[in-house]
Amino acid sequence: MAENKKIWLASPHMSEEGYEMQYIQEAFNTNWIAPLGPNVNAFEKELAARVGSKYAAAMASGTGAIHLALKAAGVGEGDIVFCPTLTFSATANPIIYQNATPVFIDSNYETWNMDLKALEAAFEKYYDKVKAVLVVHLYGLSADMDKIMEICSRYNVTIIEDAAESLGSYYKGKHTGTFGEFGVFSFNGKKIITTSGGGMIVSDNEKKIEKVRFWSTQSRDQARHYQHSELGFNYRMSNVAAGIGRGQLKILDQRVNKKKYIFEFYKKELSPLDGAEFMPINEWCEPNYWLSVMTLKGKIRPLEVMEALEKENIESRPVWKPMHMQPFFAEYDYIGSDVSEKLFKNGVCLPSDTKMTDEDLERICGIVKSLWISCC
Repeated sequence: MAENKKIWLASPHMSEEGYEMQYIQEAFNTNWIAPLGPNVNAFEKELAARVGSKYAAAMASGTGAIHLALKAAGVGEGDIVFCPTLTFSATANPIIYQNATPVFIDSNYETWNMDLKALEAAFEKYYDKVKAVLVVHLYGLSADMDKIMEICSRYNVTIIEDAAESLGSYYKGKHTGTFGEFGVFSFNGKKIITTSGGGMIVSDNEKKIEKVRFWSTQSRDQARHYQHSELGFNYRMSNVAAGIGRGQLKILDQRVNKKKYIFEFYKKELSPLDGAEFMPINEWCEPNYWLSVMTLKGKIRPLEVMEALEKENIESRPVWKPMHMQPFFAEYDYIGSDVSEKLFKNGVCLPSDTKMTDEDLERICGIVKSLWISCC
C-alpha cells in the first residue's frame, strides 16, 4: 500500500456489477440524453417504492427539491419557517428563495437534531406566523419524529423532511423522509448514493407532486406554443443522471452496511481515547451512518485531528457550522442554548468512504491515536 494514498471523506462509489452503465448505455443507445425520459420516470417510481412513498419527482439538486417542497407547502413572503441551525446551508437557502423568514432551532445531545424544547419555545413565540417546519436527519441520524409531529400537528403546520443525508435510515422501522407532507433526498457526489448531482421529492400527495413537476420544467402550460402562466424553474433531473441513480439504488443496502462497518470500526478503536465520543445511536433509530462523527472533550482538539490526517493525504472535515453563526444568516432569530455550537466546536467528521479497506481504517486510527500518545 502506498503510504501517502489519498483517502476521501466520502466519494462516488459505482457498483461493481456495472448497473449504472447499463442504464446510461441504454440512454445513449436510444438517444435519451436530454432532461426527462424513461430513466427519470423509472427512478422516481423505484425510489418512491424503496422508501414507501406513493409519488416522487426527480430534481437536478436536493436544494431545488427543498425549494419546490416549500413552494408546494404554500410558503411565501411574510411566512416563518423553522429550521435546525445545525445543518448545511442548502436547507436554509430555499427559505430565502421564497421570500420567507427562517428561524433557527437548536439541537439536543440525544439526537443531534432539532431540540423539542426549543421547538416548543419557537412555536410559543411565532405560532401565528409559522408556515412550515424543516426537519433535518443529520448525518443519517433520525430526528425524534413522533414528538416533532405531535408538536407540529397541534399548530397545524406542514412538516418537510430534509433527508438529504439519511437515505437508507429508519425511524421506528419507517424510512426517514416519509413522515412529513414532503421528504427530500440528495444524490450529490458525497452522498450514500449519487447521480453526480440531483435530488428527489417524495410525497403521498399526487396533485402536489404533479405541480412540482410542472414548476420544475419551467411551468410550461399544455399548449402547442410556449405558454407560461406561472413562474417556472429549470430543476428537472436528466435522463442520464437518473440512469446512474437507478443503478446506485440497487446497491443502497450494501453502502449502508459498509458505512455501519466503518462507524463500528472507529468506535471500537477510538472510543477508549480520553474525551472521545461518537454520535448517538438511539434504539428507535436505524441510521445509514453516512458520516462517522466523533466529538472531543479533552486536550486534543478537532483541528489537530484534521491537520494530522491532512498531512497524510486523508480528508476529514468539521461538523456543520450552525446557521445562526453564519454571516449571511446572523440577522435571523435563533431559539435554543449552545448545544449546536458545542457540537460544531468539538466535532470532526472522519473519513467515511465506502471504498476504504481495513488497512485504510487502521492507518486512519493509527494517526489519530498517535495524537493522544504524543499528548500524554
